[in-house]
Amino acid sequence: MDLIADIFLGAAAMGAGIYCLILGRRLNRFNDLEKGVGGAVAVLSAQVDDLTKTLAAAQSTASHSAETLTELTRKAESMAQRLELQMASMHDIPEPPRSNGSVVAHAPAAPQTPAEPMFVRHRGTAAQ
Repeated sequence: MDLIADIFLGAAAMGAGIYCLILGRRLNRFNDLEKGVGGAVAVLSAQVDDLTKTLAAAQSTASHSAETLTELTRKAESMAQRLELQMASMHDIPEPPRSNGSVVAHAPAAPQTPAEPMFVRHRGTAAQ
């Protein structure tokens, strides 16, 4: 009886050993850097690093563009104020007298209507 129990115990140990050997080989293939999940993780890690660098460069470019745009907006507002002052000062300048000595007072001109509309909406044939 002890002999039969020892035979079954040995067979079970041999089966467990073979099972562990097969499982170890599968695990090595699973973690292989070229074909398995390990390779996919390595590729994804490299892509994340590339995307991080690209994102940092895009943020730097966007902040530089925002600074430039802010500076240009300030300059444009300053120029608009100067132009408004110049236009206002033009109303204070008297008109030069004509050759016969009389000053011509001109009436404000009526607004002219343009021959063509300033903005035109074009509709594509696909939108109809």
